[in-house]
Amino acid sequence: WYQRRVREAVVSTQSTGGDKYKKRKFGWVWSFAGEQDKLEESLELGGAGYPALAAVNVKKNAVLHHRGGFSKDSINEFLQYVIAGRIAPSVLRKEVPKLRKATPWDGQDGQLPVEEDYSDLDDIELEPLKTEL
Repeated sequence: WYQRRVREAVVSTQSTGGDKYKKRKFGWVWSFAGEQDKLEESLELGGAGYPALAAVNVKKNAVLHHRGGFSKDSINEFLQYVIAGRIAPSVLRKEVPKLRKATPWDGQDGQLPVEEDYSDLDDIELEPLKTEL
């Protein structure tokens, strides 16, 4: 339930911010990490972890990265700085790709990978380490 609650909170935070700026003709897209890997690569997202947020102006070939916390207030402050031109944009180094069709989220938590069983390694006898001074 934890993953689902975190994901729902992130989407809610973005939706609230997006709704506030609808009159400014902002568009926004949300995707989970890795789902739109080509887009993430072109916007240079993900290196600092997730969630990640960027403002993009394709016509000006510019991207601005949000470096703050991921709260309603922090996102609002970032967008106000973008509108006011108080953040220097970076040049898009790669063309922004078309979004590919994503698998809709089923509303359930993801499954953790199955850990390998290493109990059979307990029978291995190792030679003692030689320590020289």
